[in-house]
Amino acid sequence: MKQWLIRAAALAATVLAPSAAFACACGCDVFDVGGTPTVISGSGGSVSLQYGFMDQNHNMAGTRSSPNANNDDKQVRSNFVVAGVQYMFNRDWGVMADIPLTNRLFRTEDGGPPVTSADHTALGDIRIMGVYTGLSPDMSTGLIAGVKLPTGDWKYAGFDRDTAIGSGSTDIILGGYHVGSLSQSRTWGYFIQGQFDLPVATQGGYRPGDEFHGALGLSYKAWESGAGRMSLSPVLQMIGSVRTSDGGPEANPEGSGYSRILISPGLQFNTGPWKLYGDVEFPVYQDVHGEQLVASQLFKLQVSRRF
Repeated sequence: MKQWLIRAAALAATVLAPSAAFACACGCDVFDVGGTPTVISGSGGSVSLQYGFMDQNHNMAGTRSSPNANNDDKQVRSNFVVAGVQYMFNRDWGVMADIPLTNRLFRTEDGGPPVTSADHTALGDIRIMGVYTGLSPDMSTGLIAGVKLPTGDWKYAGFDRDTAIGSGSTDIILGGYHVGSLSQSRTWGYFIQGQFDLPVATQGGYRPGDEFHGALGLSYKAWESGAGRMSLSPVLQMIGSVRTSDGGPEANPEGSGYSRILISPGLQFNTGPWKLYGDVEFPVYQDVHGEQLVASQLFKLQVSRRF
């Protein structure tokens, strides 16, 4: 039972984090489109590499589509590569880190036509977190706490502060999760997770909005062989996010902040120490402040290995 719960906890941690922030322009703080390393049993570690993609080219006002002519920003297209590492000192305590590299294309006619483009690749904001899994004997409930560092580039010419690769802020991250089984055969599982991101130190006259992200998901072990060493599991999750408006003289508070709900089907394959996971996230409800560009879907693919 414990091993199944650990695998479910790993899935919950991996699934939620990459969905953190995407409804923006203005209002971007999208470094979180990167995976969280898997939670493993006992001492040891894991490494992961994740790719994410989103193309924000559809304008919205509130809950409705709005003509693109109403927004000076025309497109924010982002490619994310995130290297993750985790080490568990024992069954209760561990540390994890995410190191993102982002490529972003930003097209805008701010200041009047014609449309200008800026294309930039840079290090994003690194996250370092501690994990505690000792709240229950079966490790089905855990806590995560850490910090996001202002390592990302927020000064690149041609980008606004809310579309820059880095936020320039130091944030406190607080979260938790719970996983469980819905059947005696352990074929069906569920997970619940939530995470707060609270900026506590800012620079350059810009404070990104506070964020909360929560996920509720189901997993089904559709196939297993090799004495449990190989398995294939479809996953379905519902993700909810809220972000308050940005602040400061360099911010656009009237055109930042949102709330949204997404549905995300995914698939996970495990073989030995390796895991491959991918999904697509579709917004089913969005309410943005002012005029903002949003993406029709997000894509992610992650590979990880325990050691």
